Amino acid sequence: MTELNIGDIAPDFTLPTDQGFDMTLSDFRGQKVVLYFYPKDDTPGCTKESCNFNDALPAFEALNTQILGISKCGVEKHKKFSEKYALSFPLFSDKRGTVCEDYGTWVEKSMYGRKYMGIERSTFVIDEEGKIEHIWRRVKVPNHVDAVKSALKG
Repeated sequence: MTELNIGDIAPDFTLPTDQGFDMTLSDFRGQKVVLYFYPKDDTPGCTKESCNFNDALPAFEALNTQILGISKCGVEKHKKFSEKYALSFPLFSDKRGTVCEDYGTWVEKSMYGRKYMGIERSTFVIDEEGKIEHIWRRVKVPNHVDAVKSALKG
């Protein structure tokens, strides 16, 4: 797996969503996409990040931009998470982790000296033609959504 860079074509994928059907990234061509990878539904950081994106939806919609969340959690877990926080954008279930690997977000992590594999919180802005326009890796949740909005505004 080679590292994705700005200007690369975003790897396309079709995955099940919390909305009960499969969706494909290329279905969103013609508008910008903010694709954010997060470790796990209903955990403090992931909840805050998802709610921050949800609260900012009107600003993103004004910029013709769709928000898409993705983690390895299953569709049912996504559905509960989305309903609990009234999220208004799709959450994709990458149970096998192939999309996480394609985007380089499935990485070795370390906590209290223990090494394990997990999703690195990352965000990609994909332009109307499917090219990667911005990349944030090892995202810290505070102020991240504002940084993404600023990047989209240019």
